[in-house]
Amino acid sequence: MSSPSGAGKTSISKKILQKDNKISLSISCTTRPKRKGEINKKDYIFLSEEDFQKQIKNGDFLEFASVFGYRYGTLRQTVNRFFNKKRDVLFDIDWQGYQQLKQSGMEVVGIFILPPNKKELIRRLKNRGRDTTEEMKKRMSLAQDEISHFPEYDYVVVNNDLDSCVTKIQNIIIAERHKKSRQFNLTEFVNKFRD
Repeated sequence: MSSPSGAGKTSISKKILQKDNKISLSISCTTRPKRKGEINKKDYIFLSEEDFQKQIKNGDFLEFASVFGYRYGTLRQTVNRFFNKKRDVLFDIDWQGYQQLKQSGMEVVGIFILPPNKKELIRRLKNRGRDTTEEMKKRMSLAQDEISHFPEYDYVVVNNDLDSCVTKIQNIIIAERHKKSRQFNLTEFVNKFRD
């Protein structure tokens, strides 16, 4: 899932994870400082710029991007661990990360969360109360660019109401799980009925 800051992506992700025990959240690495209340390896894996660079050189990231002067990335080993346990993986990433995931060869379903309008997006950012005025301005200037990427996604959901939005995304997940390509090998299935 992707969205501009304040559209509700993190709140939606938390509710999806509470309601669906077949999904695990991919915890991103970041070089940004830890915010009050954040826990290393739970909210993010906090790395120094030097360690992040080493991981890039080693090819450890499935995707990575720079946002607001900090780096964010998803470790390949973390995702593979979830796949080995037969779990779906929820990525809370920006459009740059999504593009890299699409190019990785993995089967990826993209959902873009839109705010209902600009006024509501500003209200939500203010209500979070964690950004300085300068950070708010940066987030709003970046929001327009982020929103311009929504046509690249498989699904787009407008977050007018959190619970309704979560239900729509749950329905998308259920439908995606029932695609024939994910159910079984069709050739094997058909051959069973020929014998």
